[in-house]
Amino acid sequence: MKLNGSDIIAEVLIEQGVDTIFGYPGGAVLNIYDALYKYRDKIRHILTAHEQGASHAADGYARATGKTGVVLATSGPGATNLVTGIATAYMDSIPMVAITGNVGTSYIGKDAFQEVYITGITMPITKHNFFVSDVKELAPTLREAFKIANSGRKGPVLVDIPKDVTAAVTEYTKAEPEVIIDNTVINEDEVKKAAELINKAKRPVIEIGGGVVSSEASDLVRMLVNKTGAPCCHTLMAAGVLGYSEKLNYGLVGMHGSFVTNKAIDEADVLVAIGTRFSDRVALNTDRFAHNAKVIQIDIDLSEVDKNVKVDHALVGDVKTIVMDLLHYVEQKDHSDWLKTLDEYKKSDYHPVDSDKFITPHQLVRAICENVPKDAIYVTDVGQHQMWAAQYLEHTDPRSFLTSGGLGTMGYGYGAAIGAKVAFPERRVIHITGDGSFHMNMNEACTAVSYNLPIITVIFDNEVLGMVRQWQTAFYGKRYSQTDPHRKTDYVKVIEGFGGKGYRAHTLAEFNDVFQKALKDKCPVWIDCAIPKDEKVLPLIPAGKTIDDIIVEDCDK
Repeated sequence: MKLNGSDIIAEVLIEQGVDTIFGYPGGAVLNIYDALYKYRDKIRHILTAHEQGASHAADGYARATGKTGVVLATSGPGATNLVTGIATAYMDSIPMVAITGNVGTSYIGKDAFQEVYITGITMPITKHNFFVSDVKELAPTLREAFKIANSGRKGPVLVDIPKDVTAAVTEYTKAEPEVIIDNTVINEDEVKKAAELINKAKRPVIEIGGGVVSSEASDLVRMLVNKTGAPCCHTLMAAGVLGYSEKLNYGLVGMHGSFVTNKAIDEADVLVAIGTRFSDRVALNTDRFAHNAKVIQIDIDLSEVDKNVKVDHALVGDVKTIVMDLLHYVEQKDHSDWLKTLDEYKKSDYHPVDSDKFITPHQLVRAICENVPKDAIYVTDVGQHQMWAAQYLEHTDPRSFLTSGGLGTMGYGYGAAIGAKVAFPERRVIHITGDGSFHMNMNEACTAVSYNLPIITVIFDNEVLGMVRQWQTAFYGKRYSQTDPHRKTDYVKVIEGFGGKGYRAHTLAEFNDVFQKALKDKCPVWIDCAIPKDEKVLPLIPAGKTIDDIIVEDCDK
């Protein structure tokens, strides 16, 4: 059958199993939006306040569901407004297809109104991108985009389509979505060598990264952990792979990880790193990281092997496939002596102090956990609140903690929360943010109101840019340059102006009271929680340092 380019886009989206997209209309994509009007019974479009919000919503949708997020924007500023969201997805290996319109092919390169070279701009932050100049290539290109986004190490793909291509007509043939084939080639000898190292270890540690989530390998990794009896730690991207209270889960590792997890890696004789790239927030000093251990790295991306930390043994391929094979060769072990040693190290860890006079971050996070269902989805922005959430949230599911890890995108949270709530309207979505991050994209409140998404936003309001200020306190002689914004924002009035509901809390008792009210509200809610500005995220290992330099107490106090 013959279809125009815009109808082809809609047909391919449906073919690929897409039922929800996020975006913002404009001149270069008017034909596409006209098609979306015709296909509105099959494709739900969520209109955000800003294209960046749409990109974060597509990202949040993808993280929460495991499906490919789709975002649509017009040419020029519409396309460039996607850049931060695309880069966020790229750094965290999130599958996304971004579709942008562009000026007609006859205007390309002539500085036409709202023309921009978006494929050039996004080349370093996409797995691949396409410029479609012929409508005959449109369907196969879109299909290839979805395949690339979901193959191997997942990530965002951009497809830029001139306006005249969206109007041109060509023959269209329906097709089934291509099955993504796992190309992992198992080398049994190498797997056996890795298993032998694990079996002989006296002080093994398993480090879990975001690749475990991408590969849907959480259950298999849990089996590996329990069979080897090895203590486990996780990066920011792997929160929830093991339950918060599971015996062998020692928690977050790295700059703001616990003393015991970082000490475990320092003293390990074998480190099994699964789906993690040893970022500078985990391996702060690469020469000293796991320096006593034989390091085994399991990762789908060969380029990550030996990039940051030199490893002794690498198994390259899909995590799920490799771990499944490795389970045949590892032996049932008991490392109770090693675990006793680590439990002793817990005594040297940072232990926050409760207060009934003001709201402490750890009490606030725990109060949230105590009052929401276990299947709640938590979404954060970036800063101190993000680290407090990572440390104290009682994660039980690998897709229930959505946060920007690699890029550290302030303003990520509200859009991502919208994406998660659209995906799972029946589940409670809690957006945890700080006043610094929240000011960047709080405009997406209008989106939550328009679509009646009862997202609860908990604002850790310390009236400063907390993480940067903490570093200025510790390393810059308390020279607080531009981290005290002196803003007078009344969050209750702002959200009421958007059409939602707002509350304030200055003590934990006040928070518990208003949080119960918020849980009953059927609209977006903001809770402004007063946090002392000198609260610190601890422990802290300074950049480039080691466990020997860890800070476990607030020297100011």
